[in-house]
Amino acid sequence: MPLKLPDDSKKMQEWEWKDYKPYFDYLLTQELNELNIKEWMKSWSDLSELIGEVGTRVYVATTVDTTDKDAKKRFHSFLENISENASSKNQTLKKKLLESGIVPENFDVPLRAIKSEVELFCEENLPLLTKDSKLSKEYDAIIGAQTVKWDGEETTITQLGPVLLETDRKRREKAWRLAAERKLEDREGINKIWKQLLKLRIEIAENAGCDNYRSWIWESLKRFDYTPEDCLNFHKAIEKVVMPFVNKLIRERKKQLGLDVLKPWDLNVDPFNREPLTPFKNANELESGCHNIFEAVDPDLGEHFNIMREQKLLDLANRKGKAPGGYCTEYHHRRLPFIFMNAVGTHSDVQTMLHEGGHAFHVFESNQLPYSSQREVGMEFAEVASMAMELLASPYITKNFGGFYNVEDANRARIEHLERSVMFWPYMAVVDAFQHWAYTNPEKAMEPSNCDREWTSLWKRFQTFEDVDSSEFEDVIATGWHNKLHIYHVPFYYVEYGMAQLGAMQVWGNALKDQENAVKQYRHALSMGGNATLPELFKVAGAKFEFDESMLTYAVKLVDEEIKKLET
Repeated sequence: MPLKLPDDSKKMQEWEWKDYKPYFDYLLTQELNELNIKEWMKSWSDLSELIGEVGTRVYVATTVDTTDKDAKKRFHSFLENISENASSKNQTLKKKLLESGIVPENFDVPLRAIKSEVELFCEENLPLLTKDSKLSKEYDAIIGAQTVKWDGEETTITQLGPVLLETDRKRREKAWRLAAERKLEDREGINKIWKQLLKLRIEIAENAGCDNYRSWIWESLKRFDYTPEDCLNFHKAIEKVVMPFVNKLIRERKKQLGLDVLKPWDLNVDPFNREPLTPFKNANELESGCHNIFEAVDPDLGEHFNIMREQKLLDLANRKGKAPGGYCTEYHHRRLPFIFMNAVGTHSDVQTMLHEGGHAFHVFESNQLPYSSQREVGMEFAEVASMAMELLASPYITKNFGGFYNVEDANRARIEHLERSVMFWPYMAVVDAFQHWAYTNPEKAMEPSNCDREWTSLWKRFQTFEDVDSSEFEDVIATGWHNKLHIYHVPFYYVEYGMAQLGAMQVWGNALKDQENAVKQYRHALSMGGNATLPELFKVAGAKFEFDESMLTYAVKLVDEEIKKLET
């Protein structure tokens, strides 16, 4: 390529579109043939990686400090001036590749995705997608600013979470009510953002000639291997297979706690009223313990994580002004991951770290693939990487492996994790079913009160258990959709967790018989990136891409049997 690309994305952060454009123009002027296709693809991939890394840098800056106005400005500028123009040029490059009739070596699956992207692309949607991203950051700012007074200090809602693990029931109730009341204060502001987002998303679908936003997002997310109807059937299977088991778990919890009825603040505390697990005191201890665990799973994974520590690719501790949640993203050109989370010293934080570590290892394991488009993984399998790691790591969380717990506490933590893994499916069904409803009934969903009613209805279907009394908290339940950031940031991205959990449990089921071989299969599947179909990736990992009654029955039985073993 005559125009030499910078070797570091930092140099490109101050670039304007005029600085990027010549690289795209050069690629567009080249005549493609069998002799130059590899070089051309590599040049395109290198350019995409650098732009992607600039995008990652400006995005990360907005999450580590939601109050940083300059970071917000740089992010908006990138979206408007660089991302939109690059997306448009990339579509032209995709058309050029398709029109050439050349299929690059080992590129069948990415080429399928490219064909779909070309068919779906609509120039008018670029500024709308930018507005969508901006609005999701406004949501982050609202959530990031949610603080309360607790024990005489200003505390984030996330920092209040560990109180719900305490044995003092009155303190748990006080903390739960305080958090709920604080969230309700932002009801109007979040409703306003939702209406703006929904309007944008309706327009995006219309511009692309799709029946509704669900049809558009299905194509956009490249859901080639399953249909909306498959998801709705998944919900029904969860209702039939999982709900009875969850009911049993909750009934046992009520009995263990010695209560006549459970309240929302009783659902996270240890059922035997033991003090909460406190695995670490600070982020450094979390890093160190997880490094040892990853190394026990596989020395190469331990080395991967060590690279992240050395290169400061971790931002783990919760603080005021930080965006909510946790994520793993990628610095594409460096082919290195970055992990962001809000740790406050709980076992849940350990699980989050193991989860995001799985995503990070996906980046490391697939970085030998030559083209960036080969490393773009469908979330259905990307989440297998993370959820399977939680389970593969579970035998090594004890102190004798350099982890966090004695054997008794480790068993307790593992039981809690397995129970919550199963209890996740009904909640996932609420989130996914809500989005199916919202985007196929946009006129109704435009009115937030209708959203409240639909969420409440779904909550009653999938989250109402005979031993839990939430009757006095109608408004809290109705606005539960305000608390799920995926609805605002990544619409329709949630059912993937449910599918992936089934894949992860199959990997874990294999590990219970042969841990070493299961890890080997897992790593092999990760190394394929997105260069295979979902059924193929699941198969290589030792699993089936199925999410029906039969597979749920297998998973629930596996969990039930393992819990009984750990209890003894």
